[in-house]
Amino acid sequence: MSVFGSGEFRYEVVDNWAKRPTGWPFLDVPGVAVDSQDRVFVLSRGPHPVMVFDKDGNFVRSWGEGLFVRPHGIYIDSDDMVWCTGDLDHTVRKFDVDGNLLMTLGTRGVYSDTGHDGKDYFNIKRAGPPFNRPTNAVVTADGDVLVTDGYGNARVHRFTASGELVASWGEPGGGPGQFVLPHALVIDPQGRILVADRENHRIQVFDSDGEVLDIWTDIHMPQDMALDSAGNLFLAQGGHRASVLDLDGNVLASWGGYEGRTNDAGLFMGPHCIAVDSRGVVYVGEVCETMAGYDRGSRAIQKFVPV
Repeated sequence: MSVFGSGEFRYEVVDNWAKRPTGWPFLDVPGVAVDSQDRVFVLSRGPHPVMVFDKDGNFVRSWGEGLFVRPHGIYIDSDDMVWCTGDLDHTVRKFDVDGNLLMTLGTRGVYSDTGHDGKDYFNIKRAGPPFNRPTNAVVTADGDVLVTDGYGNARVHRFTASGELVASWGEPGGGPGQFVLPHALVIDPQGRILVADRENHRIQVFDSDGEVLDIWTDIHMPQDMALDSAGNLFLAQGGHRASVLDLDGNVLASWGGYEGRTNDAGLFMGPHCIAVDSRGVVYVGEVCETMAGYDRGSRAIQKFVPV
């Protein structure tokens, strides 16, 4: 069996690990997250938006049918609350693990005025309030909610646990603290906020007030990020690649290839999301239908087990 990665980060792929109900497609998988029981929540753009599997790939349940216009990101906080971002909904929704809706940030179908034409995220004219096609959310240690507002805006927003907007930062551009498609974010063990500034090909590091601490450059199209229990940063990237970085931005391992997309097990067509469970198992989801016009079936969400 092929081994992917290198050094301390070497993996075997478990092909077709997710046992979906017959006839249930994934199509695009823009988001993946794991809960405290290592159950895997797969966010897809098929007719069953949230599919839940146990750690062995057995199907547990689905929910979210008919709720989303175009789901984009999923995050599970330390209380096992599930946060789903819909970019064309212009909302971030909080659910329990059974799919019961608890709170909504934003108003479905209502978007802020940023001068965006709805197509090209390079022509956003100005920063705006929440939301214009948000991308992902995380929850801080004190319960605040941080949201990257990316396709039609260029900001990070902070909300209280009850949903009150308390701060925003960022504007369109390529300078420090500016964004071209803030696509995902994580909070590292030091409390720093790492933002995937996708079309600037970099990760920006902020303090809790939104002040720039560091910028990691030459990171091709960072799509999504996840931390393991040791503080290693796992990265899904455009260019058909997954990587592992330390918290200084140094690349420790990577697999896939910039040379072209492939349907081979363990390799990628359009990586868009990544998650790591308590055992160090890595899950990578792909928007292969959007990026390549191709339904990879079960390989739209791949499982990599440490060896």
